[in-house]
Amino acid sequence: MTCRVTALPAPERKRIGLLRWFDRKFEHGRSYSELEVNAIIAEFINDYASVRRYLVDYGLMDRGAGVYWRVDTAE
Repeated sequence: MTCRVTALPAPERKRIGLLRWFDRKFEHGRSYSELEVNAIIAEFINDYASVRRYLVDYGLMDRGAGVYWRVDTAE
């Protein structure tokens, strides 16, 4: 059974923690179409567009020409 997230947390610290969890759903060195990103995120939350946008805004993923990839970050 998959756990569902009902909403993104309002406190930034908690939101970043959840975004890092989502980030780990994507492989390093692999490119994803927007549809693939949406499908992976949608398994866990209905608001996949916000999560996708936050992943890019917080520098966990990057995008270009409709392609997304995980950014190497020091954790």
